Amino acid sequence: MSKLIFIYNANSGKVNALLDTVHKVSSPKTYQCSLCTLTFDAFSENKQWKKFRSESTFEMVFLHKNEFQKKYASKFGAKYTFPVVLIENFENLEVFATPEELNNIAEVKELIQLIQERGKTLKNS
Repeated sequence: MSKLIFIYNANSGKVNALLDTVHKVSSPKTYQCSLCTLTFDAFSENKQWKKFRSESTFEMVFLHKNEFQKKYASKFGAKYTFPVVLIENFENLEVFATPEELNNIAEVKELIQLIQERGKTLKNS
């Protein structure tokens, strides 16, 4: 079964989370992770996104870029620009949503629609 891998353009850790929150609040136009902005409010997960994620039939994994690079370093580490959503099929990774697409999404409902629409083709193939 395939799974969606969401990779944030941010590093993991408490200090990084604090710095990201401050940056998101103080200067949202220069914040580098549109996926973070869509799925998280300033201090918690976006409620609409959380509901979608909990009710979805897709397996979803969420990684920060340093976690992804560590986990997939040997095969895929430097191949992608972040943020990105990948789909893993039989240990192969393919782009599900590009950084450009994610950067052009204004609201979380658009991200949800994109996943639902593209997900239909996965379920039918």
